Amino acid sequence: MDSRHGNLFVGIPEELPTELTSVLHSGVCRVERIVSRGHASPPSFWYDQSEDEFVLVMQGEARLEFADGTQQGMKRGDWCMLPAHKRHRVAWTSPDVDTIWLAVFIDLGPPK
Repeated sequence: MDSRHGNLFVGIPEELPTELTSVLHSGVCRVERIVSRGHASPPSFWYDQSEDEFVLVMQGEARLEFADGTQQGMKRGDWCMLPAHKRHRVAWTSPDVDTIWLAVFIDLGPPK
């Protein structure tokens, strides 16, 4: 396989009416760049994913909310490992600066 490369901070449109998700790699691990600008999950929406997710805030600020009512503030450099089926949502992202996330989804399939 040929190597691929890029820059996570380029190619972001000036207007961003919805969150921007770019799949950088897909396979056993899926790597995504997500750009939020004041975006949040709908109030009654919860992510309930079958994969583990490692998420890192590379720029900006955000707040994750979990189904148990706890919240986690995140700023540049903060990361979180979300196990499969850990219900969560994006409660808030900074409206004044792009929040750029790097998300790695890991699906190793059923336990052996």
